Amino acid sequence: MDNMQIEISNLNKFYGKKHALQNINLSIGQGMFGLLGRNGAGKTTLMKTLATLLNKKSGDITVCGIPIQNAKEICRITGYLPQEFSMYPSMKVYEAMDYLGVLSGLDCKTRKGRIPGLLEKVNLGDHHRTKVKALSGGMKRRLGIAQAILHDPKVLIVDEPTAGLDPEERIRFRNLLCELAEERIVILSTHIVGDIEATCEDIAIMDNGKLLYKGTVKELTRTATNKVYTAEIARIELNALKEKYIVTGMLTMGERVNVRLLANEQPTTNAILCEPNIEDAYMLRMHESGVAAHQLGGNL
Repeated sequence: MDNMQIEISNLNKFYGKKHALQNINLSIGQGMFGLLGRNGAGKTTLMKTLATLLNKKSGDITVCGIPIQNAKEICRITGYLPQEFSMYPSMKVYEAMDYLGVLSGLDCKTRKGRIPGLLEKVNLGDHHRTKVKALSGGMKRRLGIAQAILHDPKVLIVDEPTAGLDPEERIRFRNLLCELAEERIVILSTHIVGDIEATCEDIAIMDNGKLLYKGTVKELTRTATNKVYTAEIARIELNALKEKYIVTGMLTMGERVNVRLLANEQPTTNAILCEPNIEDAYMLRMHESGVAAHQLGGNL
């Protein structure tokens, strides 16, 4: 399939009176694409719409040249790992994969040839006889990826895949997604800024069903240039500083605190201008869009 592109034009979705997706316009090409936003921003609604699990209200979507209305064709080329993933807990890993392969319409020869390699790819080869309910959280997520690519899809959609994983498992999972993205469109939806920074070049930011940003990580980071400072202050000054500025990080050292914050001008006499990172730029974009400081996760 030559057309490795998802095109979204003027997409709208309602839940009753709630406008869950508001005039979304987005192009997503081959490789890793990050969808960043707070919980409830509309990311999952967009993911489910792309996976044909939800119907749109208005607008147009094509996935690799196929209109979203052709749900069966879309399903044949799309793999989806939802935020809450569960599958046949009493089955053994291989049995569960084999059964899902049957449901996907794969013949016996294809299943036997594909499943062992996939389990090795997600580092579960030695656990093919383990019951699904006995797997750790990270193992279950990796099994989720294996089932999502069992039918060799051109598009892989993963929703909050690293939430709750330990640091080592998160890194392993991100590396796996990057490998898969070498020959697919992979959409990673998350509220964890570090996952985007480590894996994606192109991203979009959503909040309250709206698209706040679309572009590259570098372009986003550049928007916070000359607006990020570090300073050492007395601990008793922290609350007053947080009322005036967005604090993106802090390190307490006894009665002193090292803070990292966003400001249009030098916030204190000893504040030093520093290079922005994606988290700084994300917090700035959210704040500029009208999100209150106390709602931003970085304002500790």
